[in-house]
Amino acid sequence: MDEAKHLFEPTGDFQCLHEFIPAARAKLSDHIWGYLVGATETETTLRRNRMALDSLALRPRVCVDVSKVDLTTTLFGRSLRLPVILAPVGSLESFHPGGAATAGRAASAFGIPIMVSSVTHPGLEEAAAAAPGPKIFQLYVRGDNAWISEHVKRAQAAGYDAFAITVDTAAYSRRERDIAGRFVKPWRAVATGQSYQASFSWDNVKYFKDHHPDIPLILKGIGTGEDAALCCEHGVDGVYVSNHGGRQLDHGRGSMDILPEVMAAVRGRARVIVDGSICRGTDVVKAIAMGADAVAMGRMYCYALAADGDAGVHKLLELLEHEFGVAMALAGARALKELHPGFVHREAPMVAMPHQHSAFPLLQTTPEFRG
Repeated sequence: MDEAKHLFEPTGDFQCLHEFIPAARAKLSDHIWGYLVGATETETTLRRNRMALDSLALRPRVCVDVSKVDLTTTLFGRSLRLPVILAPVGSLESFHPGGAATAGRAASAFGIPIMVSSVTHPGLEEAAAAAPGPKIFQLYVRGDNAWISEHVKRAQAAGYDAFAITVDTAAYSRRERDIAGRFVKPWRAVATGQSYQASFSWDNVKYFKDHHPDIPLILKGIGTGEDAALCCEHGVDGVYVSNHGGRQLDHGRGSMDILPEVMAAVRGRARVIVDGSICRGTDVVKAIAMGADAVAMGRMYCYALAADGDAGVHKLLELLEHEFGVAMALAGARALKELHPGFVHREAPMVAMPHQHSAFPLLQTTPEFRG
């Protein structure tokens, strides 16, 4: 981010990140909107994701020459314009007909990876063809080791840079917004093979590493330092701290509350990714300062995808880049490598009740967006 980027002023229909949210709501059905914003049972874990971020305050340094700020990084051998990944989201085609192809095209054009879900459309190969830039394939386990290996071979042939397996879905949770609305998601109605996900174990991880040494393995859904340590012991390349956006285990911890113990357990032996209510530039600063190599965003890019397709996702990333660059400059950091935990003060007092959209106070006048 050079000096010109510091002076960037947004133009067009979307000039603030929160503006994508009502635009998306206007285009989505009640069922799909509920699926997008909802979580499990009491939605406590979702709220704690935001609470964990909001309870961190920044400790800025001054009199640092920040006339140029470098926001770039590398991940699994690819250069990234921002330390941001589009998280895997099921049924992206529910938000825009192009689904993962549209989102991936925007990510590649901007210069960041998309992590393509195995339960979104189009499929593995078509999504990869639309995204010539960095990309990762994410798998829900619905078969044995041979079934997983077949997906690995397809992902490698399609040009994916890494392979992620989600590990926090041993049972499918009760998402009461869907249940109360009597909405059976089409992709869930045809799902089979859940028993393979329920039985997935560290033995399967060992098998993967023994048989597929040429593609980095990420485990998504790590929620403790103990499991992060086991990841490293098994040679996992990427530890992805996530509680599924609050969609799996209710009454879990916020991701940013989990991150410090994961960093202590990993000790540089793997790359660390974190998600969980990441939606502003200051959120990215906090996560990188606490040790993450990259953050993943889910709901935010789905809003942009629904609002304006690939142009919306690209614009969202431009606005996020601007917010992130301004926050870096005001914090007194010229590059990601200069960030460290000393930039963060933990246990700052809360200033707003956490919910899906509490990072955007200008939405609070509309009851529908107050959680």
